[in-house]
Amino acid sequence: MKRIQFLLLVAVAALLSFTMLQTKPVFYIIGDSTVRNGSGTGSNGQWGWGSFMAAYFDTTKISVQNHALGGRSSRTFITEGRWEKITANLKKGDYVIMQFGHNDASPLDDTARARGTIRGIGNDSSEIWNPIRKVNETVYSYGWYMRKYVRETKAKGAVPIVCSLIPRNNWKNGKVGRSTDNYALWAEQIAKEEGAYFIDLNKLIADKYDELGEAEVSNFFHGDKTHTGLEGAKMNVEIVVQQLIKQNPGELARYIAKK
Repeated sequence: MKRIQFLLLVAVAALLSFTMLQTKPVFYIIGDSTVRNGSGTGSNGQWGWGSFMAAYFDTTKISVQNHALGGRSSRTFITEGRWEKITANLKKGDYVIMQFGHNDASPLDDTARARGTIRGIGNDSSEIWNPIRKVNETVYSYGWYMRKYVRETKAKGAVPIVCSLIPRNNWKNGKVGRSTDNYALWAEQIAKEEGAYFIDLNKLIADKYDELGEAEVSNFFHGDKTHTGLEGAKMNVEIVVQQLIKQNPGELARYIAKK
């Protein structure tokens, strides 16, 4: 009898563990190399801010998955099937934080990557032959793809969080360049139109860069003017987390362990 009771207790415990695993919310991160660079381990000296996100969460209560990938635009993250793999598992109570824009200004149909999107947030489209995928493709605006992410996230009962792209290390008259008339603006417009949370990383990080000055900020980048090194990525993720605590999308702050 005792053995049967013991086996029943083990079975119940296993069932509860499996149920908790299945229902534990997931914090998905999607974006480009400024969010996750390479394998996400800094092997080339470059880091994205998403690689340090899990350290701020109580991962016994929420899973943090960084699906961002270098070289991707708001378009190619979808056309390569990466977004579809996420939506296949996305459920009510999950979160999706997204940052695209750095690669969207690329050509639509060049033979190198064919990853660009049409500028703006309109319903414009262009029919192209994609020389990389060897298919005919309809390419839409940056805003069209961002709307898709937000709408499909909300349709699953999950919480979308839109980020504007981090600034590059470009300076003029003592001020770092901003994207207030293009991708940062368009990201904000989509978030407002679609009722998504918005973190203006472009402004928040640029303000911090201006405060620190060009000489010090240059130490935050590695190899070029776009990709952050270890310290730059760590500073950026702290700004993201501060905003997550402040805005508390979907009561996400309850899962943040390091405040």
